[in-house]
Amino acid sequence: MPGHVITVAQQKGGSGKTTLAAHLALGFREQGKRVALVDLDPQGSLGRWYMTRMERDPELCTNLDFTTSSAWGISLECRKLGASNDLVIIDTPPKADSDLRPALRVADLVVVPVAASHVDLWATEGVLDLANRENRDTLLVMNRTRTGTRLGTEVAAAAQELGANVAKSGLANRVGFAETMGQGRGVTEAGKSPARDEVLSLTAEVAELLATR
Repeated sequence: MPGHVITVAQQKGGSGKTTLAAHLALGFREQGKRVALVDLDPQGSLGRWYMTRMERDPELCTNLDFTTSSAWGISLECRKLGASNDLVIIDTPPKADSDLRPALRVADLVVVPVAASHVDLWATEGVLDLANRENRDTLLVMNRTRTGTRLGTEVAAAAQELGANVAKSGLANRVGFAETMGQGRGVTEAGKSPARDEVLSLTAEVAELLATR
């Protein structure tokens, strides 16, 4: 059975797509899954993270594959990678146009990170519209949240009003995410922490959604 495909997409840059894609991969890898990462973003941050990881210790890349692709080639790439992996996770460029559509079209689930700002939420509407046109299921993930702030509460409430599925689990604005990403690692590999719990909780939620597909 081909592996599931998750496309991480958001029109606004700086929303945390690469961090989310990498940590979902690590979360599923911890579940014993084989995961392939595909970087469609010309900026190449996910590839840089993976190469840093490989240089640190090749064993860290066991059951964690990586490749780059163009938008037009993503369908073939997913078919190849899906044959030998349980999941394929695609990191996309920060835009919502025709170039994004092929990555949405191959997805079993489109995961959309939303930072705690109204500007990020506005940018989300374009991605949701494209995903709906492709009849793809979406999951909004509140990212870089600040617990107890009025802004965070307002944005979360507004996200619900978009009619999209909003994850119960979110990722807080924690230094550990940036620190570990710079080392080619993830917060799940840095010992017990609230950040690790957040990633594993979100991974379990995504896995539950994929199980119905």
